[in-house]
Amino acid sequence: MHRSIRRTLLALLGAGLLGSAAQAAETTTYGWVEKGTIEPWGTEVKVKLDTGALTSSMQAEEIEAFERDGEDWVRFTTEVEDEATNEVVSKTFERPVFRDLRVRGAGGVESRPVVLMTLCMGETLREEQFSLEDRDDMNYPVLLGRRTIQDLGSVETTRTFMHEPECNDDSPVKSHSGKEYDEDIGV
Repeated sequence: MHRSIRRTLLALLGAGLLGSAAQAAETTTYGWVEKGTIEPWGTEVKVKLDTGALTSSMQAEEIEAFERDGEDWVRFTTEVEDEATNEVVSKTFERPVFRDLRVRGAGGVESRPVVLMTLCMGETLREEQFSLEDRDDMNYPVLLGRRTIQDLGSVETTRTFMHEPECNDDSPVKSHSGKEYDEDIGV
């Protein structure tokens, strides 16, 4: 290899420019609306990738807080249209409360429980934080916020349904544990 080319490549590698280009080429792109499955239930739902939200949100009704072994838990029912069958289906879940989220809106400040749930997007299972909210009157039962999107890939704002949920027993799992979040930019 010619010495000047080699020096240039080494300089680019040292500056991190080659690594960034390689990583950018590997980034998966999603549409602003995708399909995903709520696991382990397997129900297929429309998922909106919302860069305006920080925390992801999931359809939940009949939210009931309770205590189990000294820990705060929540029981809730998710009723959604299964996109695969066009049937309205529901399931009751019980999850430990991961944290409480304070949300400011036109109606004032409210508190919502946040739980860890698993969603299949493409061929990957993703365990993420979801605030529980009655989204019955909204078009999308699941909304992915920036904390989830930052590990998902890029969002193509002019495209929808670029990936089908195709998870199985061999699918990679992106666990929430150990995940680092960028601080909110506070806009």
